[in-house]
Amino acid sequence: MDVGEVKKLDAYLKRLFGNARIHVVPTKADSADVFVGAERVGTLALDEDEEDDVKITLGDASTAGPDIKKLDAYLKRKFDTERIRVVPRLRKKDSAEVYVGDEYIGVLFFDEKDARSSVFELPILALDLDEPGLLKE
Repeated sequence: MDVGEVKKLDAYLKRLFGNARIHVVPTKADSADVFVGAERVGTLALDEDEEDDVKITLGDASTAGPDIKKLDAYLKRKFDTERIRVVPRLRKKDSAEVYVGDEYIGVLFFDEKDARSSVFELPILALDLDEPGLLKE
C-alpha cells in the first residue's frame, strides 16, 4: 500500500465510524494494521477482488455459540462508537450483518471450530476511497 492509499483508508475509516482516534499503519506491501488509539483492532489486507477486509478475532464471545448482543457491545467498544450495530441474518446462522447507523458495512463470520472467535469482513471498494472531500487538504 502506498502512502496515498493509507491516507485514504485512514480518512475513510475515521468518517465511516465517526471516530477520529482510528488510524491505519502500513505493515507490508499489501497490508496495514488498524488502530483505535493505541489498541490494534485488526488488519487490512488487499485481496484479489481489490477490496480490503478488516479482520478481527473476538475473544469474549460465548462458548455456547455467538451471542449477538455481546458481539454488538464488543464492536462498539473496539471501534469506540455507539453507531455500530450487529444484526442477525434471517437465513444464515454462520454470520451476522454489521451496520453503522443505517449503512450496511460488512459481515461478521462466526468460527465453526472456535465459538469464541469471529472474523469481521469490511469490504472497501476503490470508489469508497475516491469520494470527493475524503482527504481534506
